[in-house]
Amino acid sequence: MLNVLVPVDGSDASTRAVQAAAAMIAHNPDATLHLLAAPTPVVSGNVKRFFSDDVLQAYYQDEGNNALIPARSVLADKSLRVKENIIAGNAAQTIKEYAERNNVDHIVMGTRGLSALPGLVLGSVTTKVLSLVHVPVTLIK
Repeated sequence: MLNVLVPVDGSDASTRAVQAAAAMIAHNPDATLHLLAAPTPVVSGNVKRFFSDDVLQAYYQDEGNNALIPARSVLADKSLRVKENIIAGNAAQTIKEYAERNNVDHIVMGTRGLSALPGLVLGSVTTKVLSLVHVPVTLIK
């Protein structure tokens, strides 16, 4: 079974990565396309004082679902096996851990996301993922 992971953040680049990954596995009925949204966790102690864990988890779910909307649109007319996941955390580390836990064979990701602080050549999340994972990564511009 082929497991392909696409981290999504709702950006145009991540949507193009979903399109590319879907094309890669289109003729493999045993393949699974994993979509992973990794909303940045709220780290401020002040926020945590005023909002319960349930409220924060609901916020992460909303953020993750918003990031998944373009991917769902791309995949709506395709008959692929898809698993959606929303896991709040440091994006690069979350991608690495998810890939390890789910026996991911390949990662397809955009080079630029929605971050306000892009890296110099590639997006900072992309650069970190490349240094953390031990599976092939296809970058989509």
